[in-house]
Amino acid sequence: MAQVKLSAIGKRFGAVKVINGIDLQIDDGEFVVFVGPSGCGKSTLLRMIAGLEDISEGDLFIGDRLCNDVAPRDRGVAMVFQSYALYPHMTVYENVGFSLKMAKVPAAERDAKIREAAKLLKMEELLERKPAQLSGGQRQRVAIGRAIVREPKVFLFDEPLSNLDAALRVDMRMGIAQLHQDVKATMIYVTHDQVEAMTLADKIVVLDQGKVMQVGAPLELYHHPQNLFVAGFIGSPKMNLLTVDAKGAGAGKITVSSGDLAATTFDINETITSESVVMGIRPQALKLVPTDQAQLPATVRIVEHLGNETVINAELASGGNILAIVPGDAPLKYGEKIGLSFETADAHLFHTSGPRIETVSKAKAA
Repeated sequence: MAQVKLSAIGKRFGAVKVINGIDLQIDDGEFVVFVGPSGCGKSTLLRMIAGLEDISEGDLFIGDRLCNDVAPRDRGVAMVFQSYALYPHMTVYENVGFSLKMAKVPAAERDAKIREAAKLLKMEELLERKPAQLSGGQRQRVAIGRAIVREPKVFLFDEPLSNLDAALRVDMRMGIAQLHQDVKATMIYVTHDQVEAMTLADKIVVLDQGKVMQVGAPLELYHHPQNLFVAGFIGSPKMNLLTVDAKGAGAGKITVSSGDLAATTFDINETITSESVVMGIRPQALKLVPTDQAQLPATVRIVEHLGNETVINAELASGGNILAIVPGDAPLKYGEKIGLSFETADAHLFHTSGPRIETVSKAKAA
C-alpha cells in the first residue's frame, strides 16, 4: 500500500490544457473515486498516475518516490480497464498468471498467487475456462484477478463496470467494495456513475474541465455542495436549481422569492449585494401540501410510480420543470394542480457565479 500525492499536476495536448494544476493527496489504504461528466479529465488523470500519459507539469509521488519519469511497470500500480483485454486463447488460470510468468516468478509461487486471487474473487471453478466461456461479470473478475496477483501498492480502476448490465454492476460493485476491505490497498477508481462513486468511495474527487470542483466524503458532497456544479452533479435525481430574486431582510438575513417561489427567509453569514441567487432543493426534500399552502405551486406533467416511491415531473408557473419524490402510493395524474413545500434547512443557496452561500440557521417560509 502507498500514499499517492499530486502536486500542481497539469497535462497539455499541444496548446490545449486538459488537467489544470491539481493538488490532491490520497492516503494509504484509501478508496478514492474520480467522478465527473465525459471529457472532464478523470481518465486522463488516472492514466497519468499509471504512467500511461506523460505529466506536463507538477509532481507525482507514490509513497515517497517521485514517479514523473518512472516506467509504468516500476510504479507499483496495477490497472483494471473498461475493456477486459483478456487473451482469448488462454485459460483464466493462464490469463491471471501471465504477468507473473513474464516476470519469471517460480511456478509454485505463481500457482499459489493465482489460486489465492481466484479464492478472493470467488472464481475457483472458472480457472480452466477460456474468456469466450465467461459472462461479462466473470471476465471483469478475471481482469481484477490479474491485477491482484501483482500485489500492487495502488489499484487503478478505469470505469471497470460500464460494459455490464444493471444487475451485474450491482454485484460487481459490492465485489469491489469487499475486495477493498479484504486487501486494504489504496484504490483509485474512475467513473461517470455517481451511484458507484457514492457507494464505493471513502473520498470523492469531483472534476470538471480538468479542475477539482470539490473533494470530500460522499455524504459531505451530498449535503454540503460547495458550488453549483457539484450541487447539480451529485444526487439522483439531480438537485432542482431555481434562480430567484434576493432581498435583504435585516442583518444576516436574506429573503428569496420568484414568480414560482413564495417568499422564504434564510439566515446567512455573509452580505448579499446581488439581486438574484440560485436556490437548490433536492427532489427528496419536497413534500406534497394543499395548494393554498404551497411554496411552489405546480402542475403534474409526468408521474413515474416505482413502488416504494413516486417521481413527479411538474411544471412551474414560469414554465420551468421541477422534480419531486413522494410516497409510492401518492394518487397523482397528468394535469393535476399540486402544492410543493420544503423545510428551509433542506434548501441550499448559491451565488449565480457558482459558490455556495453559507446559511447559519433557517426560518420557515414567510
